[in-house]
Amino acid sequence: MVYYSALSFTTALDLLGTFAFAVSGIRWASTKKFDWFGAYAIGLVTAIGGGTTRDLLLNATPFWMQDASYLVITGAALLATLLFRNRLFRWGRALFLFDSIGLGLFTVVGVGKSLAAGFPFWVCIPMGAITGSVGGVLRDVLLNEVPLLFRKDIYALACIAGGNVYMVCYRSGLPASLTELLAALTVMAIRVVAVRYHVQLPFLKPMDAEHEDKGNKE
Repeated sequence: MVYYSALSFTTALDLLGTFAFAVSGIRWASTKKFDWFGAYAIGLVTAIGGGTTRDLLLNATPFWMQDASYLVITGAALLATLLFRNRLFRWGRALFLFDSIGLGLFTVVGVGKSLAAGFPFWVCIPMGAITGSVGGVLRDVLLNEVPLLFRKDIYALACIAGGNVYMVCYRSGLPASLTELLAALTVMAIRVVAVRYHVQLPFLKPMDAEHEDKGNKE
């Protein structure tokens, strides 16, 4: 735990985000009728995929190889899902909130760890987005789905917005815990508002579709 032993509040956010993302991944695995081990594997990839990618890019030992808590927490997420699956799976909003919470918390963790490693903010903000979103990309690829990151939904942009809030608060001299909380809430709020009010990015039309539209207008 030498890598971030001083970031106790960030560590707490990291563990909470791990649980949230693991539940999200396990839930999606259940839609593909995975067995318990497969569901655990998907939950683990969802929870640690982004952080592992971040650490490799930062030339650091992946965090979960230094602390078994992440493997245990994923197991706890699987157990909680098995015990309360009827309630969780019926309430789609709860599952969306788990994903949004994990996204916000992991974004903050990614920015904080990159900053602690001595990188400038123009590196830290993308690292926050990678930490928050790559686990979901790996989950979707393993489940043979188009990654949510590449659809119209506001996802990675929410991470970038949260990273910018982190930067502003940090440079304003706010306490670290408040800075992290505000940044995480920004990511969550953007995700919730975007989905609630159907705020989406325009999608890229294929070239033949554009020509077809012009032909129809003529």
